Amino acid sequence: MSDDADIGRDRLGAHGDDFYTQLMTAHEGLSLEESTRLNARLVLILANLVGDLDKLEKALTTARKGAS
Repeated sequence: MSDDADIGRDRLGAHGDDFYTQLMTAHEGLSLEESTRLNARLVLILANLVGDLDKLEKALTTARKGAS
């Protein structure tokens, strides 16, 4: 499997909905500015967990394509 295809692979399985619920709960009661800061902090924490610049660049490219 290529790295590009691997980026979109579901690794959470049945727990994906659980994580989404936790993510939405983390944002409850926050202002737009606070929510934006939470997202930025979470991205940086997860980037450190990934720890691979090539993978992170591919993830950014993939996310950007889906944002427009």
